[in-house]
Amino acid sequence: MVITKIEGQRRKDRVNIYIDGEFAFGLTEELRFKYDLYVGRKITQEFIDSVLKSEERLKVIDAALNFLSYRQRSEKEVYQRLRQRGYEEEYILDAIDYCKDKGYINDLEFARSFVKDKINLNNFGPVRIKNELYKKGVSSEIIQQVLNMEEEEEYEMAFKLAEKRLARYRNDERDQIYRKLGGFLQRRGFSYGVVTRILKELLSSR
Repeated sequence: MVITKIEGQRRKDRVNIYIDGEFAFGLTEELRFKYDLYVGRKITQEFIDSVLKSEERLKVIDAALNFLSYRQRSEKEVYQRLRQRGYEEEYILDAIDYCKDKGYINDLEFARSFVKDKINLNNFGPVRIKNELYKKGVSSEIIQQVLNMEEEEEYEMAFKLAEKRLARYRNDERDQIYRKLGGFLQRRGFSYGVVTRILKELLSSR
């Protein structure tokens, strides 16, 4: 088999390779030069398979990097995204290893940023944050390391939210307020003990 033609694609960084007068495959310019592909070179099927494997590897890495370009992601999120795109397990794991080696995937840093955003922007309590991190595949060890909110800190945060929310229920009966406010705080992810304590303090005079 002989390479008979190499032509550029619309994307400037890619080319089409023709073997024995027929289109064979497309690949990046980077791999073209890495494998020293040129018109007139004789190649084997084994060699072609090696080139195509490298092309697929780069394709999956590019897909992972593109997914990570929007915001930080956990390792599990990247894995699931690549699986949804239909890539093979071998290339997915290789892409994840590449991203971890480069520091693009780091579950510890991801979890730290996630906790900060959910507390400061969403006012979520530790229970909800913990559950969401579990869903994203973050290990219990990392969660414990980054989510070390003391009960009093949780209480103060929940109490401020409860005070603001309480104004919405001014025309409701005490039992209705208890149910609505308690449900609101639990959905936000505050622990049962903190929620019960706040409800008791805020509704003691009603």
